[in-house]
Amino acid sequence: MKTTTRVCIIGGGVVGASVAYHLTKLGWSDVMLLERSELTSGSTWHAAGGFHTLNGDTNMAALQGYTIRLYRELEELTGMSCGLHHVGGVTLADTPERLDMLKAERAKHRFMGLETEIIGPDEIKALAPITNVEGVLGGLYDPLDGHLDPSGTTHAYARAAKMGGAEIVLHTRVVETNPRPDGTWDVVTDKGTIHAEHVVNAAGLWAREVAAMAGCYLPLHPMEHQYLVTEETPEIYERDSEHPHVMDPSGESYLRQEGRGLCIGFYEKTCRPWAVDGTPWEFGHELLPDDFDKIGDSIAFAFKRFPVLERAGIKSVIHGPFTFAPDGNPLVGPVPRLRNYWSACGVMAGFSQGGGVGLSLAQWMVEGEPERDVMAMDVARFGRWIGPGYTLPKVIENYQTRFSVVYPNEELPAARPHRTTPMYDSFDAMGAVWGQQYGLEVVNYFAEPGEARYETPSFRRSNAWEATAREVRAVRTGVGINELQNFGKYRVTGRDARGWLDRIMAGRIPAPGRLSLTPMLSEKGKIIGDFTVSCLSETEFQLTGSYGAQDYHLRWFDRWLSGDVAVENVSDSRTGFQIAGPRARDLLAAVARQDVSEMRFMDVRRLTIGLSDAIVQRVSYTGDLGYEIYVNAMEQRALWRMLWDKGQAFGIKPFGMRAMMSLRLDRGFGSWMREFSPDYTPAETGLDRFVAWKKPVDFIGRAAAEAERATPPVRRLVTFVVEAEDADVVAYEPIWLDGAVVGFCTSGGYSHWTGQSVAMGFLPAERIVEGLTVEIEILGQMRPARLVTTPLWDDPRLRA
Repeated sequence: MKTTTRVCIIGGGVVGASVAYHLTKLGWSDVMLLERSELTSGSTWHAAGGFHTLNGDTNMAALQGYTIRLYRELEELTGMSCGLHHVGGVTLADTPERLDMLKAERAKHRFMGLETEIIGPDEIKALAPITNVEGVLGGLYDPLDGHLDPSGTTHAYARAAKMGGAEIVLHTRVVETNPRPDGTWDVVTDKGTIHAEHVVNAAGLWAREVAAMAGCYLPLHPMEHQYLVTEETPEIYERDSEHPHVMDPSGESYLRQEGRGLCIGFYEKTCRPWAVDGTPWEFGHELLPDDFDKIGDSIAFAFKRFPVLERAGIKSVIHGPFTFAPDGNPLVGPVPRLRNYWSACGVMAGFSQGGGVGLSLAQWMVEGEPERDVMAMDVARFGRWIGPGYTLPKVIENYQTRFSVVYPNEELPAARPHRTTPMYDSFDAMGAVWGQQYGLEVVNYFAEPGEARYETPSFRRSNAWEATAREVRAVRTGVGINELQNFGKYRVTGRDARGWLDRIMAGRIPAPGRLSLTPMLSEKGKIIGDFTVSCLSETEFQLTGSYGAQDYHLRWFDRWLSGDVAVENVSDSRTGFQIAGPRARDLLAAVARQDVSEMRFMDVRRLTIGLSDAIVQRVSYTGDLGYEIYVNAMEQRALWRMLWDKGQAFGIKPFGMRAMMSLRLDRGFGSWMREFSPDYTPAETGLDRFVAWKKPVDFIGRAAAEAERATPPVRRLVTFVVEAEDADVVAYEPIWLDGAVVGFCTSGGYSHWTGQSVAMGFLPAERIVEGLTVEIEILGQMRPARLVTTPLWDDPRLRA
């Protein structure tokens, strides 16, 4: 065993082997993989081995598609068999809501190039004859679904990695990982110490323990999972072709052919977490004891859906642990606050996602960033606030709802409320209907007495409709007040603060007393943040961005920090309210000690508001005359009382995020991780108008942005007015023109102020013209839509 390596991968399951292969494929041959036992000794060896493309996140679905297509390449490269069975699969829907979900997924697949289709009960019966289709309304058929040999596939990855120069070291347990001052690592094993430039935690069931060696916490937890394999079944072995997969979400089950019998597994509601206090190091190739009690109801349901099972004997029971993150997606990428330490953990669906995970992480390490937006699996999507007490109930909830309908407006209840602001009890008493972001309770809307305090999950317009319309009218006609907690906020100070910001931000850094809007770009020119930069003095600035991207953005700031600059995350210590609407200036004048009549649009001032020293910015995401008022979090309730009491004279009303997202549509304002994400560039989204092309600074991403400026993008973001019925655009609906899919939606909703359904999305640049008529596919229906190039609503006086 060598004692130095460029990359040390800890863990020899399918994910670790995939990372090793992809690193060598991209040119890094000095790679070492350490495995405490044999390859596949964790969850990999007892996995059912199924694979599919279905995923609510389109980028994850694309990576799953990549993984599935990779297997043939691996076989050709290594000469080893992955045991591939491309049999296709169908997901059943026995309720209108689930059929809506499948139609929405099918629509996404159109622009992704995936050949799925919605089929009826008769087609399902012909495709999968052992299925009882009574009560089934339809299903989603995917020809790429299938299964493979977990062990053979993992060894194929490993052989491909070794062919590229990687070293696979077995029976070597890691006992410590110690960072050196230069950012490299000493990986201490029971066979000696290895000096590595990079460490990759791909330890699967032991990922928590390995992370703890580096002094960090990864939000993961193993869950017990059980599937059954039947004896030979005539209805299966007498077929001319292999039976396709069938996923029956109502029965919490997935079924496929296994040899001459069947394999069926369950995601039961009565699930059990495993190894709550840590995974035993000696655990490996053994299984957990059979436990039919917890899957009894699921088995009974399966007997009705697949009657053949009741006559088939059980050949074997596979009961073992798999590791999940709170939202079910992997934890991948550079771990915040650790140099050269990478995560490739929580990949529960290893044979659907392992190839994509390996590719994305290898690109990140070798090329500096992945080729596509991987925020859905970025390890930085969970902040520093998360711990085992939160992770466990959320993982249980995710397991229990793995086959549940996923609604775009659904708010899951486990581990809530967890993080709250000083206003929580006050807003709750006012009828707040709560959502959550990044663990924080956020008001979605306020219910009036007699109205439900719960928003019905739906793909169509929900019972929040009237409340949202009411709040929108209050803002547009008087003054609305909304909490500012759910902004990420950073205090940047130091002699070199301006120069550092000029380097890290693509836009103009404002003069004292002013603010600016700017994109933050990756080195390849992709959008990795959209910020408001406020200049409080030449040595003090405030940045505001997405609250849910705190660790993501802090990781980037840390990477580029230099000179006399300090960045402090004040997201939770600096909070306040925004006031918006035509009476907002009147209210501010009533509570401020200083004269505010001369505050221009995009001004920032330090003002005394009531008892508090406040930072006040004249800007509003609603598009109205508006102000953001920030104070110390300890003074938030005093600020509220002042604003609320004085605001009564101006008809003040509270509003939540549902109204906010409706109001922003009137002005065509984009939103983080909808219109603005690492999938897109400034020129594609219109953020290029905020790029400071003339500033004499080589800002990060400038070369790529300049190249795009010289050769305009082939697609651009536009806005549509849609002839919708009872359902509006959510995201990723395909846009049709001349009988073909030419684009997709990024977000949408209903503009209550203008009375129109609105969608935003990408079209080929050469087709963009005012009034262009297209069709947008919403829940399987083609809805006419008209392109608009000016805001639906604007009042220049509000910015005077």
